[in-house]
Amino acid sequence: MSTARTQAAAEGAASATPADSRAPVEVAVGVLRRADGALLFAQRPEGKPYAGWWEFPGGKVEAGESVFEALARELQEELGILIEDGDPLEVVEFSYPHARVRLHFLVVSRWRGEPSSREGQAFSWQQPAAVAVGPLLPASVPVIERLAAGAA
Repeated sequence: MSTARTQAAAEGAASATPADSRAPVEVAVGVLRRADGALLFAQRPEGKPYAGWWEFPGGKVEAGESVFEALARELQEELGILIEDGDPLEVVEFSYPHARVRLHFLVVSRWRGEPSSREGQAFSWQQPAAVAVGPLLPASVPVIERLAAGAA
């Protein structure tokens, strides 16, 4: 396991609490996958929890939105792309110190436009078996490992 994954896993183990009674925040997460299998990671900007950490792009599901609609809106706002698909991968609940989240991971393999940073965040295409950016948000690490193993 890479250093970034080890750090993220340790961070997650310290902050995951099974008895978290907070209502989860619904989050749409885009696993953008190019034809060569590379995945897009974005770095969280300053001013947000876990600033500087890497994650799959996405954001909160607003009232009245489906997960797909929220993801389409978030990726348009953050990356300037229009997604054409979003296949459900898995749903993960995780407790961070600042919030309990329910992450809806969707694999996106077709979109229009070229991703570009619209909110000043760095981003990087990485092969799932050789992710070299980090640290990674802890809730994403098991998903990345399953993708690296070819499970999705």
